[in-house]
Amino acid sequence: MSVIRLGDTAPNFTTQSSLGEINFHEWLGDSWGILFSHPADYTPVCTTELGTVAKYKSEFEKRNVKTIALSVDGVSSHQGWIKDINETQNTEVDFPIIADEDKKVSTLYDMIHPNADNNLTVRSVFIIDPDKKVKLIIVYPASTGRNFEELLRVIDSLQLTAYHKVATPANWKNGEDCVISPAVSNEQIPELFPKGHKEVKPYLRLTPQPNL
Repeated sequence: MSVIRLGDTAPNFTTQSSLGEINFHEWLGDSWGILFSHPADYTPVCTTELGTVAKYKSEFEKRNVKTIALSVDGVSSHQGWIKDINETQNTEVDFPIIADEDKKVSTLYDMIHPNADNNLTVRSVFIIDPDKKVKLIIVYPASTGRNFEELLRVIDSLQLTAYHKVATPANWKNGEDCVISPAVSNEQIPELFPKGHKEVKPYLRLTPQPNL
């Protein structure tokens, strides 16, 4: 079992999926990626989740994000399940679902938590940047479906803060003011943030989102 922390290189693997064999790092290429696990095929919450991801396709694409799911069932099971998802969720699943029958990838990414269930994966989420670094890890229990609006919000924050010396405050949404990094001196602010800034406290300085 691996222990993966933020900033680690996401472990690579080659495995079968609903869209054929995949080498994870090659498949990601220069894109951001979301890897998310599901307890099993033909389960109700997972069906709604995969349908939701398919419906958000254009939102992920404009952020240069590829999505890939995982379940401990096999390829033929995945393909049958995808038909159900498309029918019940009124969408078209066109992203890969990893067939992890031997639990190789689940173990590599510590997706099985024995105190929750010995055989099924919990709802793990990994966001990975184009350098293959892990930027976010969230673990939900099997009974709680994920909030993909929140994952889009986090991706917007991660992509913004990767290229600008800012952080995003509580409940931040794309388009709202950002926090200037403590590493930026007051003397640097006019050059880095020409839209201006507001000093609430010396350590809390706000500026309009710089990439808009």
